[in-house]
Amino acid sequence: MKLRLGLSPCPNDTFIFDALLNGKIDTEGLEIEACFADVEQLNKWAFKGKLDVTKLSFNAFTHCISDYILLDSGSALGKNCGPLLIKKPEIILSEDSKLAIPGKHTTANMLLELAFPNYQNKIETCFSNIETDILQGKVDAGVIIHENRFTYMNKGLEKVADLGDLWENETGLPIPLGGIVIKRYFTTEIHKMFERVVRKSIEYAFANKTSSLDFVRLHAQEMEREIIESHINLYVNEHSISLGDKGRKAVKLFFQKAGNNTETIFV
Repeated sequence: MKLRLGLSPCPNDTFIFDALLNGKIDTEGLEIEACFADVEQLNKWAFKGKLDVTKLSFNAFTHCISDYILLDSGSALGKNCGPLLIKKPEIILSEDSKLAIPGKHTTANMLLELAFPNYQNKIETCFSNIETDILQGKVDAGVIIHENRFTYMNKGLEKVADLGDLWENETGLPIPLGGIVIKRYFTTEIHKMFERVVRKSIEYAFANKTSSLDFVRLHAQEMEREIIESHINLYVNEHSISLGDKGRKAVKLFFQKAGNNTETIFV
């Protein structure tokens, strides 16, 4: 059976899916076609039902839950890894300030809404361009995700807030950033099969840490090995192998805050 899989070029996704996509594990007869895109593009494709399986922001998932269901493996949840609101040191922010966000339907934008509800002058920007747009004065500040949280200081930018702090301080739960979802119309057997394959791919990656490096570097925005490894260590953890009780509680709470049904989230 052939499935179209959407994933981002970020190190956490390529680390997770390297073994699956490059013939390092048994895929149980599944043939996978990889489609790489920025996370907000993946979100938009999910709204159109373009992909059979895809990584997407949990914020976006709340808007397409009727079409997709969440796998137990492959999610990005964690502590101290929330999106960061950054700016140039000389900039003073106000409610009228222009803020770059990595997409309307990203979890980063939802966390920004929770932390700074009065900041509504937002410009949707590809995540990899946000630092540059701040430096060039196109925007006053921006919300960065992925590997950019490891590079902004080297570019003379400063942190205004870690948007994950509010979530963690209020809930005591990991931050639900993104997950792997599969079309609901597939059978439970297919759901479970793909879930097993993703778990095997992650377990292989953890057991063979250097095996995925070439594949990760091929797609990464930041090529330094130290940054790549820091990124993976931050976003790929025990919740990626299996959501577990805390992970499921975090996802359910996220849906409740978004005002969505929590009954049929998980495979």
